[in-house]
Amino acid sequence: MTDCIFCKIVNHEIPNYTVYEDDHVLAYLDISQVSKGHTLVIPKKHVADIFEYDQELAATVFSKIPAIARAVKEHDSDIIGMNILNNNGSFAGQSVFHSHFHLIPRYEDTQIDGFGLKWETHNDAYSPEDFEQITQAIKNEMEEIK
Repeated sequence: MTDCIFCKIVNHEIPNYTVYEDDHVLAYLDISQVSKGHTLVIPKKHVADIFEYDQELAATVFSKIPAIARAVKEHDSDIIGMNILNNNGSFAGQSVFHSHFHLIPRYEDTQIDGFGLKWETHNDAYSPEDFEQITQAIKNEMEEIK
């Protein structure tokens, strides 16, 4: 899909901070960090939402999420939990219509709402150097998990 921002990221048309990549799945830091280490996991194949997955794609993508989540958690000893979110459809809060899963680390000082998450992004809180450091730390944990 030519106008999909996530497809452009998959095709390396837009730079990103990749923490994991294989032939079917890409995981990278969300540029709008809700908390340090906030990672997106996406299928490389364009599907708008969960309703477009077939069994094979679901098995491929879902099988990678636990290892990526462990690497994100292990990269920072201050992480005490994690939200894994997937919104499907605009009414459910989906804003980018390429299926994606948010891995959002939770820290002791994280403010939460009734669902255990306060969605407040920190676009200006992280420098490119910060993103690089977080990316490398998660990649290092991925190597240990593989």
